Order: sequence, then C-alpha cells, then structure tokens
Amino acid sequence: MNQVVNQVRVLVQASDPLVRAGLRAYLESRPQLEVAGGRADEVDVILFVTDRVSTETVIDLRRSAAAVGSPVVLVADDIDERALLTLVSCHVVAVLPRHNAVGSRLTPALLGAATGDAMMSPALLGKLLNGIRSLQREVLAPQGLNADGLSSREVDVLRLLSEGRETAEIAKKLGYSERTIKSVLHKVTTRLNLRNRQHAVAYALRSGVI
Repeated sequence: MNQVVNQVRVLVQASDPLVRAGLRAYLESRPQLEVAGGRADEVDVILFVTDRVSTETVIDLRRSAAAVGSPVVLVADDIDERALLTLVSCHVVAVLPRHNAVGSRLTPALLGAATGDAMMSPALLGKLLNGIRSLQREVLAPQGLNADGLSSREVDVLRLLSEGRETAEIAKKLGYSERTIKSVLHKVTTRLNLRNRQHAVAYALRSGVI
C-alpha cells in the first residue's frame, strides 16, 4: 500500500452544514487533500464558502486571517471590485464562483494556494486591477504615496540607506536635515508596522521600489 505524503490540510468554513459536510466528504476522497483540524499549525489552506460577500463574510475572513494566517480559497458569488481589495488583505488568493467550484477547478485551486499560487477569473482579475488603480488615484496619490505605501522621498531615503549610508550622509545627499531623515524613517516604520530601519529596507526591496 502506497503512503500518501505531503497532503494539503484544508480547513472548511461554510455556514450551511450540508455544504460543509459535502466539502469535507469531497476532501476525504482526494488523496492530495486532508480535512484539517482547527489549530493554526494544522491548516495549510482555508476553504471558505458563502453565497455572497457581505460585511459578516469580511469579518469572518479577517478573524480567520488573524487566528490561522493561511491562504484562503473563496467560493462565492456577487463579488464587486470594491470587495476584492479587502478580500486580498484577508489572505484570499483564489476566488471561484459557486457554479464553477467543481473538482476539476477546486482541487487545483487548493493545491495551488498551498504553494503560493493564485487563481482568479479574467473578469475578477480585471476588477481587482481596477480597484488597485482607483486606490492609487483616489487614496494614495493625493497623499503622495505609491501602491506600496511609500512616498518618493521615503523611497529615496530607503534607497540610500540600503547602500549603507549614514543619516548625516543621506541628509546631505538629499538636501534635508538629519532630523528630517530620522522623522521620515520613523514615520515609515510606524505606518507600515516595521520593526526598524533594516526591516524598512527589506520591505522596500521586496516591494521592488529600490
């Protein structure tokens, strides 16, 4: 008998008990998948099923993101572009309409989510991009910020900091006082919840802005 290894542990969250039972039975029938327990360290992916994305849905997703932190495959209908940005912040990496959540689509979505892949229909991806453009235009741009939450001055400071320059040297290079440079770095680390200057530089590098 062959031993199944590297199963993806899936936590099912659905308000309808029949839907929940059906999904658990489906997962148990797939050798690559396993029904997960409730502990955070036992969950690779969350499968969240709902009729429509409501305020209650977002609250539940945020609670799951805080408690478990695993990527989410969302099965739902009636998703607008305003909700998509919120869903992404709740660790949703794949969205399937309920009528398309069949085995041929659901299993790849769950397996992909466990390895960092995302899955959205072209229509939903277009809505997400529209939402990002609106966020940039209406919220970030008026504050002088880019999509990564950094202003051009902050990017300049972090770029020089990544080159190993000291505060005084950065201030002289950019034409600011040392106090201003320290203030810029303090605001960045506080706003983005970063630990220190090194963490801020790492954030900027990962974001691709420096």
